[in-house]
Amino acid sequence: MIQTRALLLSFVVFAFSFVIVLGQASSPATNCTIKSNKTCEECLKVVSCLWCISSQKCIDYPVKSILPSHSVCPLSDARWGVCWMNFQTLIITISVIAGVIIVAIFVCCFCCCKCENIGSKRSDERAERQTHLRKFRQEERKAEMKQRHEEMRLKYGLSKDNPYSRFENS
Repeated sequence: MIQTRALLLSFVVFAFSFVIVLGQASSPATNCTIKSNKTCEECLKVVSCLWCISSQKCIDYPVKSILPSHSVCPLSDARWGVCWMNFQTLIITISVIAGVIIVAIFVCCFCCCKCENIGSKRSDERAERQTHLRKFRQEERKAEMKQRHEEMRLKYGLSKDNPYSRFENS
C-alpha cells in the first residue's frame, strides 16, 4: 500500500511539473516569431515554441488555452517538442500512456486490498481453529472430571441414580 502511494505521489509530481513546463510563458529574449520561415528543428530548440507546418511559422505556444486553437494552427500540422510527431499524435500517445498508468495504479490498489483481505481471512480461520481446539480440550477435561466423580461415587457408595435418595433416608 505504501508503494502504491509512493507511485501515485511520483505520478502527481510528474504531472504537476509537466503542467508547469507547459504553463511557463515565453521570455521576451526567446521570441518565436523571429524563427519563422526557418526549419522546424531551429524553431523547436526553444521549448516554448510551436511549429506549424502548413504556414511554415514558428509561434509562441498558446499557454492560456493549453491546446493550440485551430485558427492558430491545426493539431495535425502543429509540432511541439519533436518535428517528426504532430501534436495530435503526441496528445493521443500521452493520453494512452496516462490511461495505462492510471489503470495499473487501480489494479495495484485492488490487488493490495484483496491480498490484505486474504491475509485477514487466513488469520480468522487460524483463530477459529484455535477456538475449536480449546473447546474440544475443555470438553475432554469435563468428561474426565465427570468420570473421576463417578468413580468416587462408586468407591464411597454414593449412586447417582436418584439425586433425592439422601433426603429419603432421613
